[in-house]
Amino acid sequence: MNFSATLLNWFKINKRCLPWRETNDAYAIWLSEVILQQTRIAQGMSYWERFMTQWPTVNELAAATEDDVLRAWQGLGYYSRARNLHKAAQQVVKLGGFPQNFKDLKTLKGVGDYTAAAIASIAFNEAVAVVDGNVYRVLSRHFGINTPIDSTEGKKVFQTLAQSLIPINDPANYNEAIMDFGAIQCTPASPLCLTCPLCKSCIAYREQRINELPIKSKKVKQRKRHLTYIYIEHEGKIAIHQRGAGDIWQGLWELPHADLLTSTSNSLSNKEDILTKEAILLKKDIKHVLTHQILLADLYLWQPDVRPLLPSDFIWIEKSCIDKYALPRLIEMLLEEIPD
Repeated sequence: MNFSATLLNWFKINKRCLPWRETNDAYAIWLSEVILQQTRIAQGMSYWERFMTQWPTVNELAAATEDDVLRAWQGLGYYSRARNLHKAAQQVVKLGGFPQNFKDLKTLKGVGDYTAAAIASIAFNEAVAVVDGNVYRVLSRHFGINTPIDSTEGKKVFQTLAQSLIPINDPANYNEAIMDFGAIQCTPASPLCLTCPLCKSCIAYREQRINELPIKSKKVKQRKRHLTYIYIEHEGKIAIHQRGAGDIWQGLWELPHADLLTSTSNSLSNKEDILTKEAILLKKDIKHVLTHQILLADLYLWQPDVRPLLPSDFIWIEKSCIDKYALPRLIEMLLEEIPD
């Protein structure tokens, strides 16, 4: 039995029951694929259900405000996905419906090769192979491929191989099968080789190279950034502002940075005076890890007698209303440190 047929047989027994697999609705499938980028299924499931409940159709999502979409997305991170999701929904409405092939699906905002292949194969039965982290791992191990998966050559090699393996008459099940196989059987660490139906033909297993493959040539370098935020409370209201365009937190709301402050309180004129003479340090080095950065944030509480002067893009809201605003995860973590 060949590689593809073996995978499909494995899938019949081990298929994960996921709600977006119970439909061929392109909207439901697209939504799941966008949410599950950089997100585990266990976490993404509730978000998918929330979006499908709040906006059951692509037309309803397109009609939502960006603020509403960002607020529903809060906690998933990589907020450009949410902004692209909203813009793509509006594109789909203008087109009169979802494009029905791989090439045209890629014209949607935020839809790359992988997402387009998933939608095209699952919703429209087009024989185009998905290639994600699971697929790289399964193919590199089984076929003993040493080409780095993060190189231009590697991407071509794996895409070509993946496309050659997809059965024309069953692309949807095959793509789901290889993704599930990588997630359940051929896992990054401690893969289940002894019960693997492909172990006899697996080069990495035969050569004891399971832990070596797949190969990456580039390592992500993380830099540390130290930030200082101030929770400013005056007469039951707090100050927040919205991040601007071109920002990873674009459209999200945050607390003031220490370096944005000026004050009319007690003739103080610089942030050092505010931090040392008026504000209370609540916690240091609150850690939040991103792909390329490790953020370490200090949080101060400042309750001035006179409302301080802030840049014009800040607004004052009732502190009890903060849940109505979409916040980055770091700001959520900071707010957890504010005493009741």
